Amino acid sequence: MSQKKPEKLIDENDVRLDGRKLDEMRPIKIEVGVLGNADGSAYIEQGKNKILAAVYGPREVHPKHLALPDRAVLRCRYHMAPFSVEERKSPAPSRRELELSKVIRECLEPSIFTEYYPRTSIDLFIEVLQADGGTRCAGITVASVALADAGIPMRDLVSACAAGKVEGRLVLDLTDVEDKAGEADMPLAYMPSANAITLLQMDGMLTGEEFEQVVNLALEGCKQAGQIQKEALRAKYVVVKETEAEKEEAEAGEE
Repeated sequence: MSQKKPEKLIDENDVRLDGRKLDEMRPIKIEVGVLGNADGSAYIEQGKNKILAAVYGPREVHPKHLALPDRAVLRCRYHMAPFSVEERKSPAPSRRELELSKVIRECLEPSIFTEYYPRTSIDLFIEVLQADGGTRCAGITVASVALADAGIPMRDLVSACAAGKVEGRLVLDLTDVEDKAGEADMPLAYMPSANAITLLQMDGMLTGEEFEQVVNLALEGCKQAGQIQKEALRAKYVVVKETEAEKEEAEAGEE
């Protein structure tokens, strides 16, 4: 059974249902290298969202006729597990999942030096284990980290966050209930080194002034997510580097 929409999503003190302020993101936790069999992987928790990303490649393309002579093919599969939402969904790919697979691929492609690996494929899998609004943005954020973990040469990480309008107020990082009951939702992805927006979609209605404010709000969210991406990668690779240095020192001491 679906939950009933609460009477008010934002109280008179501008506090949302989950206790956040209007311009506050949900807590984000990213873990790198969680899957042993993938070339690169990452896991994200953003509020109640739980998403895994795995990268395989660059590797030989199958079937071969899909190979491109001048660059790698990025293939992306975004999928929601049947148990990820309140009412069990079919495990078969839905039209929405196919659309989001295409959107995410086009959003991440500008960040990758695909020309370094002609006639190969880079396969990206995004599996939503638990969903609570904003899964495409969280999926983009975690997928970019998984690509970096796979050692794919990249121009920069891409981070994503949504902003929108709920009960007449502009808010950051909408939950599922805010998304469904709100007046507008705008997912946005950002690549800092190029100062480029690689994804911008909108569902709902905003004035010109509100549109500009929501874009700036979402960009702030992207920058916060970008910091967490870098910290997660640093946490894995700095520890690995330190461990290797300690091992070398111990071996030198034995000699």
